[in-house]
Amino acid sequence: MAKTPVVQKPDTIRETPLADALGERYLAYALSTIVSRSLPDVRDGLKPVHRRLLYAMRLLKLDPAGGFKKCARVVGDVMGKFHPHGDASIYDAMVRLAQEFAVRYPLVEGQGNFGNIDGDNAAAMRYTEAKLTPFAQAIMDGLDEDAVDLRPTYDGEESEPVVMPSAVPNLLANGSSGIAVGMATNIPPHNLGELCDALLHLIKTPKAQIATLIDMVPGPDFPTGGVLVENRETIVEAYRTGRGSLRLRARWVEEKLDRGQYQIVITEIPYQVQKAKLIERIAALMEEKKLPFLADIRDESTETVRIVLEPKSRTVDAVQLMEQLFRQTDLETRFGLNMNVLDADGIPKVMDLRGVLQAYLDHRQVVLVRRSKHRLAHIVHRLEMLDGYLIAYLNLDAVIHIIRTEDEPKPKLMKRFNLTDGQAEGILNMRLRSLRKLEEMEIRTEHKKLSDEQKELNALLKSEGKRWQVIADQVKEAKAKFGQKTPLGKRRTELSDAPTAVIVPIEQLVEKEPVTVVLSAKGWIRAMKGHKDDVGDLKFKEGDALLAAVKAQSTDKMLLFATDGRFYTIAVDRMPQGRGFGEPIRLMVDLPNDADIVGMWTYAREQKFLVVSSIGRGFIVPAEQVFAQTKNGKQCLSLDDGEKGRVCTPIPGTSGAGDDLLTGKPADSIAIIGENRKLLIFPLKEVPEMGRGRGVILQRYKDGGAADAKVFTLKEGLTWKSGDRERTETDLKDWVGERAQAGRLPPKGFSREDRPFSG
Repeated sequence: MAKTPVVQKPDTIRETPLADALGERYLAYALSTIVSRSLPDVRDGLKPVHRRLLYAMRLLKLDPAGGFKKCARVVGDVMGKFHPHGDASIYDAMVRLAQEFAVRYPLVEGQGNFGNIDGDNAAAMRYTEAKLTPFAQAIMDGLDEDAVDLRPTYDGEESEPVVMPSAVPNLLANGSSGIAVGMATNIPPHNLGELCDALLHLIKTPKAQIATLIDMVPGPDFPTGGVLVENRETIVEAYRTGRGSLRLRARWVEEKLDRGQYQIVITEIPYQVQKAKLIERIAALMEEKKLPFLADIRDESTETVRIVLEPKSRTVDAVQLMEQLFRQTDLETRFGLNMNVLDADGIPKVMDLRGVLQAYLDHRQVVLVRRSKHRLAHIVHRLEMLDGYLIAYLNLDAVIHIIRTEDEPKPKLMKRFNLTDGQAEGILNMRLRSLRKLEEMEIRTEHKKLSDEQKELNALLKSEGKRWQVIADQVKEAKAKFGQKTPLGKRRTELSDAPTAVIVPIEQLVEKEPVTVVLSAKGWIRAMKGHKDDVGDLKFKEGDALLAAVKAQSTDKMLLFATDGRFYTIAVDRMPQGRGFGEPIRLMVDLPNDADIVGMWTYAREQKFLVVSSIGRGFIVPAEQVFAQTKNGKQCLSLDDGEKGRVCTPIPGTSGAGDDLLTGKPADSIAIIGENRKLLIFPLKEVPEMGRGRGVILQRYKDGGAADAKVFTLKEGLTWKSGDRERTETDLKDWVGERAQAGRLPPKGFSREDRPFSG
């Protein structure tokens, strides 16, 4: 027998359980997404891609006072040097930084098509140009002064800042949003002038309360304006916890026209709402006749938003019309506040307003100390050189003699005048024109100025109070450049209390018109325009047939009873139109797969129903107690295993118009027939009225169960359907008995259908 060869395992292969390998790699991916992609740094408010974009543009010298360069050039540098990701994602990030409707304080000034509020995309990067804005320049102020650490780029050939010095509180000023792994962030933009006021107060009072800071930062300030409609308590709670929901509405005005007419003009829409899609949504609601007060909508926008709404008549209340639109469209939105950020140590956490402001101030302390030490080192070096120059001026003849006579004058100078290597090198590099007397005076003046600055910097580094004063001055400078008194810094979002509830009846939210609701035996439902008297020509899917056709109004709601003993409610205006076969009812309500619909009726609050189970138990239930607000419906008839809801029939005289069964004298009797074809009639008063339960025994059976039941007036006789005809029997004394009896065979000629009373 041949021996099986032994396979040698390479040394580079490690056997690792799959769960451990997946967990390790997924954790690495999650951390990369959180730290390097989705969450902003609390200190400068930037994500890595934005930070790299600004830094690359700075290296390209795209200063605000300079010219523009092609965006393709910027994207190429960012992708090649700093950010190893796709050019499309980098360009998208750059475009957003330039959009005035997306960023409260743009960081990029664009030239060309950078998209619009309608949702149109920007032109390709080869067509557009860009440069930095003064706000972006302020974020990078101090990069040349060792204000922050630099780290190697992904390929090790370049270096990039870990964080920006950020002379402005960019995180709260421009906000941020992102979705990481297991966490997300959503920070709204704010007014920089108000933020500066809060920072100055926090410098003076480090333990300031959130409520006090809210007095200075009363809420977000969105680039698209709008009206923030939230009460102060909600805003304070959101900023205290770092999480909350803030309601934002469009700004509108009422313009008077001739002859008492008027129109509504929307001048500002909520943040991050695309104007074109908003108008499409309103137009769709008008077509579906869900905005009966609105006659027309026009978009007259130019560079500013102007959406004109034309009411159907001058008697329509403008506030009520706008309330409809706020409820059904994105003219009112909710901004989910979630201040989840990376702290100075790179750890994600949800911060409150004070925490975010304090983290920014602490960062400015670090930046100030580093810049001061950098400047101090530069001053020390310069003073050293100036001291050497002064020694040279005092001993000019001896210095010239040594330089002219010595082959290696440098060590001789260092030994003769006790100079450092740098001082000697500086003296040897002096030009002849620098030997004039005026130059000596200038050096002495510079020496004194730098010496005074050195003392100030040393005092600054030793005193925390002085450093806070300098930071306060820097905050005031930022406020002067970008605060409320500037065109860019003026508050755009109006602050308002939560609006009082405007009650709009549901009938007014939907245009009232007659419809016929058609339900098939297999559960397909549709609403056909008009009241159809003849439903015999209706088409259904193969194997399906008509179960119920009810005349109603588009503002009505339909009650449906199913074999699981539950009532379900569906608004007529939410039903599909009569074209085609409709839609499965299971798409609208959570009807179990093993349950079927028994019947359907127009909901009326005063209506009452008799419900009967398959074993002949039942009771009377008011409609208002089974009206369901959710898709799950409302349980009414409690059932045992194998038991089903068999009959649900309205009780005549308990409601108004809308059903032919509800005419005539008040009902006083119940007729119930079993699957054994035995009929029993007994007084209606023997059946209790309940909201939920098993009910009482209506008829007893040796075999089978209940087949059908009906509530009627005994004197008017019992009517049933037999084929296409209706028959009525008035002599019923032989079948009248007491509840829970077995009954007897029905009159001669009685229908042999399974549901003789229901047709």
